[in-house]
Amino acid sequence: MNIVILDADSIGRDLDYTPFSAFGHLSVYDRTSPAELHDRIADAGILLLNKVRVTEEDLAHAPALRLICLAATGFDNVDVEACRRRGVAVCNVVGYSTDAVAQLTVAMALSLICRLPDYTAYVRSGAYTASGVPNRLSPAYHEVSSLVWGILGYGKIGQKVGQIAQALGCKLLVCKKTPAPNVQNVDIDTLCRESDVLSVHLPLSAETRGIVSEARIASMKPGALLINVARGAVLDEAAAARALSEGRIGGLASDVYGQEPMPADHPYYPLRDDPRAIFTPHMACGAVETRRRLLIEIQKNISAFLRDERRCRVD
Repeated sequence: MNIVILDADSIGRDLDYTPFSAFGHLSVYDRTSPAELHDRIADAGILLLNKVRVTEEDLAHAPALRLICLAATGFDNVDVEACRRRGVAVCNVVGYSTDAVAQLTVAMALSLICRLPDYTAYVRSGAYTASGVPNRLSPAYHEVSSLVWGILGYGKIGQKVGQIAQALGCKLLVCKKTPAPNVQNVDIDTLCRESDVLSVHLPLSAETRGIVSEARIASMKPGALLINVARGAVLDEAAAARALSEGRIGGLASDVYGQEPMPADHPYYPLRDDPRAIFTPHMACGAVETRRRLLIEIQKNISAFLRDERRCRVD
Protein backbone atom coordinates (compact mmCIF):
# COMPACT_ATOMS: atom_id res chain seq x y z
CA MET A 1 0.00 0.00 0.00
CA ASN A 2 1.19 3.52 -0.79
CA ILE A 3 1.22 5.97 2.09
CA VAL A 4 1.52 9.63 1.07
CA ILE A 5 2.22 12.52 3.43
CA LEU A 6 1.15 15.67 1.60
CA ASP A 7 2.31 18.59 3.77
CA ALA A 8 5.05 17.57 6.18
CA ASP A 9 6.17 21.20 6.53
CA SER A 10 2.95 21.99 8.41
CA ILE A 11 3.60 19.14 10.85
CA GLY A 12 7.34 19.59 11.18
CA ARG A 13 10.35 18.42 9.23
CA ASP A 14 12.16 17.86 12.53
CA LEU A 15 10.02 14.78 13.15
CA ASP A 16 10.76 11.19 12.13
CA TYR A 17 8.25 9.88 9.58
CA THR A 18 10.02 6.58 8.90
CA PRO A 19 7.75 4.54 11.23
CA PHE A 20 4.99 4.99 8.65
CA SER A 21 7.04 2.85 6.28
CA ALA A 22 5.86 -0.14 8.31
CA PHE A 23 2.46 0.25 6.63
CA GLY A 24 3.73 0.33 3.04
CA HIS A 25 5.68 2.44 0.58
CA LEU A 26 6.07 5.92 2.03
CA SER A 27 6.26 9.19 0.08
CA VAL A 28 6.78 12.42 2.02
CA TYR A 29 6.16 15.85 0.48
CA ASP A 30 7.00 19.09 2.26
CA ARG A 31 3.95 20.77 0.78
CA THR A 32 1.41 20.07 -1.94
CA SER A 33 -0.26 22.69 -4.10
CA PRO A 34 -3.71 22.15 -5.66
CA ALA A 35 -1.98 21.68 -9.03
CA GLU A 36 0.20 18.90 -7.62
CA LEU A 37 -2.45 17.11 -5.60
CA HIS A 38 -3.99 14.81 -8.21
CA ASP A 39 -0.69 13.32 -9.33
CA ARG A 40 0.40 12.69 -5.75
CA ILE A 41 -2.78 10.95 -4.64
CA ALA A 42 -3.33 8.91 -7.82
CA ASP A 43 -1.95 5.67 -6.35
CA ALA A 44 -2.29 6.42 -2.64
CA GLY A 45 -4.01 3.98 -0.33
CA ILE A 46 -3.51 6.15 2.75
CA LEU A 47 -3.18 9.93 2.84
CA LEU A 48 -1.76 11.83 5.77
CA LEU A 49 -2.40 15.55 5.67
CA ASN A 50 -2.81 18.59 7.85
CA LYS A 51 -3.90 21.68 5.90
CA VAL A 52 -4.33 20.38 2.33
CA ARG A 53 -7.93 20.58 1.13
CA VAL A 54 -9.49 17.43 -0.32
CA THR A 55 -12.76 17.81 -2.23
CA GLU A 56 -15.06 15.34 -3.93
CA GLU A 57 -13.43 16.22 -7.24
CA ASP A 58 -10.02 15.40 -5.78
CA LEU A 59 -11.26 12.04 -4.50
CA ALA A 60 -12.19 11.06 -8.05
CA HIS A 61 -8.47 11.13 -8.86
CA ALA A 62 -7.60 8.70 -6.04
CA PRO A 63 -9.22 5.36 -6.97
CA ALA A 64 -7.07 3.32 -4.56
CA LEU A 65 -7.65 5.57 -1.57
CA ARG A 66 -8.92 3.80 1.55
CA LEU A 67 -8.03 6.10 4.43
CA ILE A 68 -7.36 9.80 5.08
CA CYS A 69 -5.51 10.58 8.31
CA LEU A 70 -5.71 14.16 9.47
CA ALA A 71 -2.78 15.46 11.48
CA ALA A 72 -5.22 17.63 13.41
CA THR A 73 -8.45 17.60 15.37
CA GLY A 74 -10.38 19.77 12.93
CA PHE A 75 -11.43 18.21 9.63
CA ASP A 76 -13.19 21.06 7.82
CA ASN A 77 -10.62 20.88 4.99
CA VAL A 78 -11.80 17.40 3.93
CA ASP A 79 -15.16 16.66 2.30
CA VAL A 80 -16.15 13.98 4.78
CA GLU A 81 -19.56 13.39 3.18
CA ALA A 82 -17.92 12.67 -0.17
CA CYS A 83 -15.48 10.32 1.56
CA ARG A 84 -18.36 8.48 3.15
CA ARG A 85 -20.08 8.05 -0.20
CA ARG A 86 -16.88 6.68 -1.73
CA GLY A 87 -16.10 4.36 1.16
CA VAL A 88 -13.00 6.30 2.23
CA ALA A 89 -12.41 6.31 5.97
CA VAL A 90 -11.38 9.57 7.68
CA CYS A 91 -9.60 9.81 11.03
CA ASN A 92 -8.64 12.83 13.07
CA VAL A 93 -6.64 13.04 16.30
CA VAL A 94 -8.27 14.29 19.48
CA GLY A 95 -6.73 15.48 22.72
CA TYR A 96 -3.13 15.56 21.53
CA SER A 97 -2.75 19.36 21.59
CA THR A 98 -4.72 20.29 24.71
CA ASP A 99 -1.75 21.40 26.80
CA ALA A 100 0.01 23.28 23.99
CA VAL A 101 -3.06 25.22 22.81
CA ALA A 102 -4.08 26.07 26.37
CA GLN A 103 -0.51 27.21 27.03
CA LEU A 104 -0.54 29.60 24.08
CA THR A 105 -4.00 30.91 24.96
CA VAL A 106 -2.94 31.82 28.47
CA ALA A 107 0.41 33.22 27.30
CA MET A 108 -1.40 35.51 24.85
CA ALA A 109 -3.83 36.64 27.53
CA LEU A 110 -1.17 37.34 30.14
CA SER A 111 1.01 39.19 27.65
CA LEU A 112 -1.85 41.50 26.71
CA ILE A 113 -3.10 41.88 30.30
CA CYS A 114 0.37 42.91 31.48
CA ARG A 115 0.91 45.07 28.37
CA LEU A 116 4.20 43.28 27.75
CA PRO A 117 4.43 44.30 24.07
CA ASP A 118 4.35 47.97 25.15
CA TYR A 119 6.87 47.59 27.95
CA THR A 120 9.35 45.42 26.06
CA ALA A 121 9.19 47.81 23.08
CA TYR A 122 9.97 50.70 25.43
CA VAL A 123 13.14 48.99 26.61
CA ARG A 124 14.09 47.65 23.17
CA SER A 125 13.88 51.12 21.62
CA GLY A 126 16.35 52.57 24.10
CA ALA A 127 13.71 54.93 25.52
CA TYR A 128 13.99 53.41 29.00
CA THR A 129 17.74 53.98 29.14
CA ALA A 130 17.36 57.53 27.84
CA SER A 131 14.51 58.41 30.19
CA GLY A 132 16.53 58.69 33.38
CA VAL A 133 13.47 57.33 35.24
CA PRO A 134 13.90 54.01 37.08
CA ASN A 135 10.42 52.70 36.41
CA ARG A 136 7.61 53.21 33.90
CA LEU A 137 3.99 52.52 34.83
CA SER A 138 2.15 53.50 31.69
CA PRO A 139 0.12 52.00 30.12
CA ALA A 140 -1.70 50.83 33.22
CA TYR A 141 -2.54 47.16 33.59
CA HIS A 142 -4.64 45.00 35.91
CA GLU A 143 -4.18 41.96 38.11
CA VAL A 144 -5.50 38.91 36.30
CA SER A 145 -7.32 37.82 39.46
CA SER A 146 -9.60 40.85 39.10
CA LEU A 147 -10.89 39.74 35.71
CA VAL A 148 -13.75 37.66 34.30
CA TRP A 149 -12.50 35.02 31.83
CA GLY A 150 -15.11 33.81 29.37
CA ILE A 151 -14.65 30.59 27.44
CA LEU A 152 -16.58 29.92 24.25
CA GLY A 153 -16.42 26.18 23.59
CA TYR A 154 -15.71 23.98 26.58
CA GLY A 155 -14.11 20.86 25.19
CA LYS A 156 -10.74 19.57 26.35
CA ILE A 157 -8.86 22.75 25.45
CA GLY A 158 -11.52 25.07 26.84
CA GLN A 159 -11.59 23.08 30.08
CA LYS A 160 -7.81 23.26 30.42
CA VAL A 161 -7.84 27.02 29.86
CA GLY A 162 -10.63 27.29 32.43
CA GLN A 163 -8.61 25.38 35.01
CA ILE A 164 -5.65 27.71 34.51
CA ALA A 165 -7.83 30.83 34.59
CA GLN A 166 -9.39 29.73 37.86
CA ALA A 167 -5.95 28.91 39.29
CA LEU A 168 -4.97 32.51 38.47
CA GLY A 169 -7.99 33.74 40.42
CA CYS A 170 -10.30 34.69 37.56
CA LYS A 171 -14.05 34.39 37.69
CA LEU A 172 -14.95 31.85 35.00
CA LEU A 173 -17.90 32.01 32.59
CA VAL A 174 -18.57 29.21 30.12
CA CYS A 175 -20.72 28.99 27.01
CA LYS A 176 -21.31 25.43 25.86
CA LYS A 177 -24.10 23.85 23.83
CA THR A 178 -24.71 21.36 26.65
CA PRO A 179 -24.18 23.09 30.01
CA ALA A 180 -21.06 21.94 31.80
CA PRO A 181 -21.08 20.87 35.46
CA ASN A 182 -19.38 22.82 38.26
CA VAL A 183 -18.97 26.05 36.28
CA GLN A 184 -21.15 29.08 35.63
CA ASN A 185 -22.85 28.54 32.27
CA VAL A 186 -24.16 31.52 30.31
CA ASP A 187 -25.46 32.13 26.80
CA ILE A 188 -23.11 33.51 24.17
CA ASP A 189 -24.47 37.05 24.32
CA THR A 190 -23.98 37.23 28.09
CA LEU A 191 -20.51 35.77 27.65
CA CYS A 192 -19.52 38.47 25.18
CA ARG A 193 -20.96 41.28 27.31
CA GLU A 194 -19.50 40.23 30.66
CA SER A 195 -16.03 38.83 29.85
CA ASP A 196 -12.83 40.80 30.36
CA VAL A 197 -11.00 38.02 28.53
CA LEU A 198 -12.89 36.02 25.91
CA SER A 199 -11.09 33.01 24.47
CA VAL A 200 -12.61 31.01 21.63
CA HIS A 201 -12.22 27.22 21.42
CA LEU A 202 -14.91 26.11 18.97
CA PRO A 203 -14.63 23.78 15.98
CA LEU A 204 -15.62 25.31 12.66
CA SER A 205 -18.98 24.17 11.33
CA ALA A 206 -21.96 25.68 9.56
CA GLU A 207 -23.37 26.47 12.99
CA THR A 208 -20.25 28.14 14.39
CA ARG A 209 -19.08 30.04 11.31
CA GLY A 210 -19.20 33.74 12.19
CA ILE A 211 -20.73 33.03 15.60
CA VAL A 212 -18.64 35.79 17.19
CA SER A 213 -20.40 38.35 15.05
CA GLU A 214 -19.97 42.08 14.61
CA ALA A 215 -22.88 42.71 16.97
CA ARG A 216 -21.41 40.45 19.64
CA ILE A 217 -17.97 42.04 19.32
CA ALA A 218 -19.63 45.45 19.61
CA SER A 219 -21.24 44.33 22.88
CA MET A 220 -17.91 43.51 24.52
CA LYS A 221 -16.58 45.62 27.37
CA PRO A 222 -14.25 48.50 26.53
CA GLY A 223 -10.80 47.11 27.23
CA ALA A 224 -11.82 43.46 26.84
CA LEU A 225 -9.42 41.00 25.23
CA LEU A 226 -10.51 38.72 22.40
CA ILE A 227 -8.41 35.59 21.78
CA ASN A 228 -9.02 33.12 18.96
CA VAL A 229 -7.14 29.82 18.91
CA ALA A 230 -9.96 27.87 17.23
CA ARG A 231 -10.58 28.65 13.55
CA GLY A 232 -10.40 32.06 11.93
CA ALA A 233 -13.88 31.89 10.46
CA VAL A 234 -15.66 31.41 13.79
CA LEU A 235 -15.49 35.16 14.28
CA ASP A 236 -15.99 38.20 12.12
CA GLU A 237 -12.34 39.07 11.59
CA ALA A 238 -13.05 42.43 9.95
CA ALA A 239 -15.27 43.46 12.85
CA ALA A 240 -12.61 42.37 15.36
CA ALA A 241 -9.97 44.42 13.55
CA ARG A 242 -12.22 47.49 13.48
CA ALA A 243 -13.01 47.13 17.17
CA LEU A 244 -9.31 47.13 18.04
CA SER A 245 -8.45 49.97 15.65
CA GLU A 246 -11.23 52.11 17.09
CA GLY A 247 -10.28 51.30 20.69
CA ARG A 248 -13.54 49.53 21.46
CA ILE A 249 -11.69 46.46 22.74
CA GLY A 250 -8.40 46.45 24.57
CA GLY A 251 -6.58 43.65 22.80
CA LEU A 252 -6.82 41.04 20.07
CA ALA A 253 -4.85 37.82 19.74
CA SER A 254 -5.17 35.16 17.08
CA ASP A 255 -3.29 32.06 15.98
CA VAL A 256 -5.81 31.25 13.23
CA TYR A 257 -7.16 33.06 10.18
CA GLY A 258 -9.96 32.67 7.68
CA GLN A 259 -7.27 32.34 5.02
CA GLU A 260 -3.87 30.91 5.86
CA PRO A 261 -1.26 32.16 5.66
CA MET A 262 -2.67 35.57 6.47
CA PRO A 263 -2.78 37.47 3.16
CA ALA A 264 -1.71 41.10 2.80
CA ASP A 265 -5.34 42.18 2.40
CA HIS A 266 -6.46 40.45 5.60
CA PRO A 267 -8.07 42.88 8.08
CA TYR A 268 -5.48 41.95 10.72
CA TYR A 269 -2.50 42.68 8.50
CA PRO A 270 -2.39 46.46 9.14
CA LEU A 271 -2.47 45.72 12.90
CA ARG A 272 0.52 43.36 12.96
CA ASP A 273 2.75 45.96 14.68
CA ASP A 274 0.08 47.17 17.09
CA PRO A 275 1.18 46.43 20.69
CA ARG A 276 -2.43 45.64 21.56
CA ALA A 277 -2.39 42.74 19.10
CA ILE A 278 -0.65 39.38 19.04
CA PHE A 279 -0.76 37.39 15.82
CA THR A 280 1.00 34.04 15.55
CA PRO A 281 1.37 31.73 12.51
CA HIS A 282 -0.98 28.87 13.51
CA MET A 283 1.64 27.44 15.85
CA ALA A 284 -0.46 26.61 18.90
CA CYS A 285 -0.06 22.85 18.40
CA GLY A 286 3.62 23.17 17.51
CA ALA A 287 5.28 22.09 20.76
CA VAL A 288 7.72 19.25 20.10
CA GLU A 289 5.98 16.92 22.56
CA THR A 290 2.61 17.73 21.01
CA ARG A 291 3.72 16.87 17.47
CA ARG A 292 5.45 13.68 18.53
CA ARG A 293 2.26 12.63 20.29
CA LEU A 294 0.33 13.47 17.13
CA LEU A 295 2.35 11.10 14.95
CA ILE A 296 2.03 8.29 17.47
CA GLU A 297 -1.75 8.73 17.50
CA ILE A 298 -1.89 8.70 13.70
CA GLN A 299 0.06 5.45 13.64
CA LYS A 300 -2.47 4.00 16.09
CA ASN A 301 -5.30 5.16 13.82
CA ILE A 302 -3.75 3.44 10.80
CA SER A 303 -3.11 0.23 12.75
CA ALA A 304 -6.71 0.18 13.97
CA PHE A 305 -8.04 0.75 10.45
CA LEU A 306 -5.97 -2.11 9.06
CA ARG A 307 -7.45 -4.35 11.77
CA ASP A 308 -10.95 -3.28 10.71
CA GLU A 309 -11.40 -1.34 13.95
CA ARG A 310 -12.85 2.13 14.27
CA ARG A 311 -10.62 4.63 16.05
CA CYS A 312 -11.00 8.42 15.90
CA ARG A 313 -13.24 8.07 12.88
CA VAL A 314 -15.18 11.12 11.71
CA ASP A 315 -16.72 9.62 8.55
